[in-house]
Amino acid sequence: MVAGSIASSFHGRPRTTLDADIVIDPAPEALDRLVHELSAAGFYVDLATARDALRTRRQFNVIDTGTAFKLDLIIRKDRPFSREEFRRRQHVDLADVPHVAVATAEDTIVSKLEWAKKGGGSERQLTDVRGIADVKGRDLDRAYIERWANDLGVLELWHAATRATS
Repeated sequence: MVAGSIASSFHGRPRTTLDADIVIDPAPEALDRLVHELSAAGFYVDLATARDALRTRRQFNVIDTGTAFKLDLIIRKDRPFSREEFRRRQHVDLADVPHVAVATAEDTIVSKLEWAKKGGGSERQLTDVRGIADVKGRDLDRAYIERWANDLGVLELWHAATRATS
């Protein structure tokens, strides 16, 4: 599932990014196959690091050796929000990539709020949140956002970001 700045650019205001965040939920055998296929396709990826990321439910990097573009492959967290976010992903067409799974606008907002909190109020993350809120407007399921923002301790950030867009 595409997440992060690419998802926020899809749902909100576009911005440039130097990497792509992709949430995955593989079984160990599937992860090994993925790493092998990426390596065979010319990407740099370390199998031991990928296996450790799966064990600890964290992320690992994949780098396109031809362009140096970086993919952050994020192992889906084992918690209610992350399971719901992954379940709700939607299939869309992104520029040159047809039929790709992307986090919903609401889930992207909640995730960005978490990243903002971890980053000490990261303005870039909050700008992405405001961009989605501005573009989606009344189409956002604000009750859904508020429920998860409250559960994850980022409700005040959500309120601050939406006050800035009002």
